[in-house]
Amino acid sequence: MFQNPEIALDELPSADNLDWEQLHPFYVRALRVSAAITLTVVVIALTALRFMLNLPLGTSVFLFSALAIAAIGAMIWPGISVQYRGYVLRDKDILFRKGVIWRSVTAIPFNRIQHVETSSTPLERKFKLATLQLFTAGGSSGDLKISGLGTDVAEQLRVFILNKAGAAIEHA
Repeated sequence: MFQNPEIALDELPSADNLDWEQLHPFYVRALRVSAAITLTVVVIALTALRFMLNLPLGTSVFLFSALAIAAIGAMIWPGISVQYRGYVLRDKDILFRKGVIWRSVTAIPFNRIQHVETSSTPLERKFKLATLQLFTAGGSSGDLKISGLGTDVAEQLRVFILNKAGAAIEHA
């Protein structure tokens, strides 16, 4: 007969005591370059808008000051946020953590994974980075996306997870 016994909370494994793998060190640099490109486009658009609409000096100073503050934040934030991201491979699942203020840990069991892919944008390729995306049953978009991995690590993880997922399906 089917039984579903209760599990005590103190018997559950903790995600705090795990040896989290960090993302590639170039990921911070890639995020900063991406932010710099975006900010450059915004500065050009804002400058053109200022001259086309003949904005008053006070309004222009306010807009460019706000943009300068945003630029400082965009350059500092990656260095802070990336250190709070990481992943752990365990026997039956993969965990991914993220968040500085609102923290989350996502666990994906290998036996639920149907598809794994790696991808990289032109900027990621410049820094030899890739994104690993895991897909489980029932979802049209990826259930877990880990950006900022080295291309070699992303490919090794893809192969490892596919092997684990295949083995889990065969033994189910």
